[in-house]
Amino acid sequence: MSESPRDSSAEPAVVDIVGVGFGPANLALAIAVEEHNANCAAVDRVNARFFEKQSQFAWHPGMLLDGATMQIAFPKDLVTFRNPQSGYSFFSYLFEQGRLVDFVNHQTFFPTRHEFNDYLCWAARRVDADVQFGTTVDGVEGIKNSDGVVDRFAVRTADGETVIARNIVVGAGLKERIPEWATPSSRCFHNHQFLFHLEAMPEPVHNRFVVLGAGQSAAEIVDYLHANYPNAEVHSVFARYGYSPADDSPYANRIFDPEAVDQLHGANAAERRRLLDLHRSTNYSVVDIELINKLYATEYQEMVRGPRRLFMRRASEITSAVETESGIELAVRSNLDGLTDTLSCDALILATGFTPAPLDNLLGELVPDSSVPRNVSRDYRLAVTEDVTGGIYLQGGTEQTHGLTSSLLSNVAVRAGEILASVLSHQNRTGALASLGAQDTYVTSEAR
Repeated sequence: MSESPRDSSAEPAVVDIVGVGFGPANLALAIAVEEHNANCAAVDRVNARFFEKQSQFAWHPGMLLDGATMQIAFPKDLVTFRNPQSGYSFFSYLFEQGRLVDFVNHQTFFPTRHEFNDYLCWAARRVDADVQFGTTVDGVEGIKNSDGVVDRFAVRTADGETVIARNIVVGAGLKERIPEWATPSSRCFHNHQFLFHLEAMPEPVHNRFVVLGAGQSAAEIVDYLHANYPNAEVHSVFARYGYSPADDSPYANRIFDPEAVDQLHGANAAERRRLLDLHRSTNYSVVDIELINKLYATEYQEMVRGPRRLFMRRASEITSAVETESGIELAVRSNLDGLTDTLSCDALILATGFTPAPLDNLLGELVPDSSVPRNVSRDYRLAVTEDVTGGIYLQGGTEQTHGLTSSLLSNVAVRAGEILASVLSHQNRTGALASLGAQDTYVTSEAR
């Protein structure tokens, strides 16, 4: 893999695919490209280049809590559902690490996050991919050919390099959801970078933490803080009456099957929305039942033996957060009786979820109206104006059209194969990748 900046004064490179971001989704795509190239004629090979703003591959490093396990089964790795014979499977990783027998003896489908992150990093090191780390993509502009059709894109990076691509695959990840009343700081922060923020946080004075949220991440952080700060109170604030268990039963889990993407995408919008709402309990604002039971047992034992350190503030919301010299002062309102408590604490952790990364700043006038729902075809190709024939593919942000697997690991292997197949299909119809011609012009679509 390439990790060093390129010579920005050189002629723009021309590639079949530019991947924006190099998380698990585009890593799965890079593996699919490598395996395709290894089994095809030279003329049919695909060249791809990836840009990643992080300095190295990392998968949610701020949430690699000790003991935290995956919520998906390990066969839903980078390759197995697409190619069970791939050398990039989780089993192949275990075999190479000398732990295959030991893992099987462990009798679990759910490795720890630490181990799965190590698997992803192992795959990122092994894959034969052109990846430029520490590089941010500033924007994408369409390039018109002599017929006035945008069949390629100019991808501009922050360090001044331009790469020409027939297809863009956006795997830019998710954006942290921050409440309007919250001002991020060293004491008020999103859980995404929890461990790093905790390490940099000023020394506790009040011995009190508040965690906002009712999902798996919120409950894991509550458990972690309670265990690692034995003199501190931990207050869990959520709008529900209590934590709700995740529905991971076999039939409900079919909503994450590759086949479900076909069925949901083919259904009418109202039915798709109905089903997604019905099955939100498989993924959103829910907690593994084992963790719920553990926290309940902890809280109950404190009621019996004291002292009380774990507090579940149900049906509640935070209405204000004011930083002081020694901490942060929160107003916590109970929606049951309307009363508001003031809590002086050392940190507020916002386990408030994510939203898809916006496309507007990246794609500019190629997708001019952010208020219009995106029309995304079954092969994850973004529908744009008729004069754009180059491919823009989305690895995420497609829940409304493709279902709950949009931002999850569950379907990355199959989705990568489908995107690559679509790229190959369109390329076969339009001919081989052409170099820039004298009559080609840039579309004014500068990112804002």
